[in-house]
Amino acid sequence: MTLYTAAITLFLVMDPLGNIPVFLSVLEHVEPQRRRRIIMRELLFALGILTVFLFLGKYILAGLNVSEPALSIGGGIVLFLIAIRMIFPQTKGQGTPKPTDQEPLLVPLAVPLVAGPSAMAMVILFATQYPDRILRWFLALLIAWLAGAVILLSAEVLRRYLGRRVITAVERLMGMILITVAIEMLLGGIQTFLAVV
Repeated sequence: MTLYTAAITLFLVMDPLGNIPVFLSVLEHVEPQRRRRIIMRELLFALGILTVFLFLGKYILAGLNVSEPALSIGGGIVLFLIAIRMIFPQTKGQGTPKPTDQEPLLVPLAVPLVAGPSAMAMVILFATQYPDRILRWFLALLIAWLAGAVILLSAEVLRRYLGRRVITAVERLMGMILITVAIEMLLGGIQTFLAVV
């Protein structure tokens, strides 16, 4: 897997376009000048968590005795489900965090919206499959995170100028791309498992 492929995959998994409505909904009661600082803080939390999983995830898996094919197959299934959700979004009110008067801290913006289970699984998968390229995967994570940060920091402007329909259309297109990545990962895991057996 190349740096470009890894960065695109992580960007799609983080789904910044799909997170725009949720971020704006959760921060609805926060003063506009403070929103950007909160978004940046939460994005930094998410980057820190994903970096920890990138560098230490394989040791966690070794402790749990999880094999590489199992991680690849499991990661493929999770990615597939995320992609299906991107193409066929949930109805309003289902699974969306409700806005509160309190300022969010770590949950739900950093985790699970940006650093969700699928993003954690992806960075662990990269680190486990190609441990000699760990710096490449860290750079891919930084690129994906930076692209997502630009989109989420511009959330209000994007919603105003593009509108909900365009954002939804782009998210569904990203979901279609992610489905192919998920199936490739799933088939790779099955192939590795069959070769071992």
